Amino acid sequence: MLDGKSLDVLFRTARTQNGFLDKPVTDDQLRQIHELMKWGPTTMNTQPARFVFLRAKAARERLRPALSPGNLDKTMAAPLTAIIAFDLRFYEHLPQVFPHNQNAINAFKGEDKLANTERAAFRNGSLQGAYFLLAARALGLDCGPMSGFDNAKVDAEFFPDGRFKSNFLCNLGYGDPSKVMPRSPRLAFDEACKLL
Repeated sequence: MLDGKSLDVLFRTARTQNGFLDKPVTDDQLRQIHELMKWGPTTMNTQPARFVFLRAKAARERLRPALSPGNLDKTMAAPLTAIIAFDLRFYEHLPQVFPHNQNAINAFKGEDKLANTERAAFRNGSLQGAYFLLAARALGLDCGPMSGFDNAKVDAEFFPDGRFKSNFLCNLGYGDPSKVMPRSPRLAFDEACKLL
């Protein structure tokens, strides 16, 4: 079991960041995040999440038209923004990542399975996005995940061939404590859970 300090870092005292200190996120840190988060479980080990890291000003400018007004300034000022997307053809990797069942690809491949494939990609890509947040926190970084953007504009700009679809964005770096909003309440166990 993790100790209390570790649980605080991952959950209890971790906060969504709305501003970041002027301190870079390195390529090595991004690799460390991926090396940790890739171990999180996904259905049939599908691993459909794809990550595009926007650090350069020119790359961030390409994102600008898709951002909602409330997310614009903080995203343009963050050290790095990740586009967390999912691969609609993740199943092409199944022979590699799910080697004990070489027929697994047939559960997703084909026009008749398109809706199931997109649901699986979105669901498991979302799981991997959450693993990404927890890995970043575990490695000492702060996160500002958000969904306030135009997915169609992001997809047209960054994924024009249609294979990947954006899920959410995440600003990443070292949070500025002066820009953290007050913590909002959480639902109690009895409000969110049912025992049968």
